Amino acid sequence: MLFQVQMTVRLPHDMPAAKADELKAREKEIAQALQRAGTWRHLWRIAGRYANVSVFDVADNAALHDTLMTLPLFPYMDIDVQPLCRHASSIHDDDR
Repeated sequence: MLFQVQMTVRLPHDMPAAKADELKAREKEIAQALQRAGTWRHLWRIAGRYANVSVFDVADNAALHDTLMTLPLFPYMDIDVQPLCRHASSIHDDDR
């Protein structure tokens, strides 16, 4: 199942820089591993914001939830999820 996920990160202003840097480094490692696995199919930054729009390919709602909860920045995110389905006019065979 495909899901569009918009994530806005809101780190506390008083978080020590070293802690923020460590969280961001771990987040990058996990995000890249999920992309290599095909779970995190697309990742786009929203210009001018600490936010992204992504497409995840997972079995169901619970799998998406479990995946998002593995992200180190999850506790600091506002997340909006939209389930997606293939458009009849799409020319891409890998849209499901």
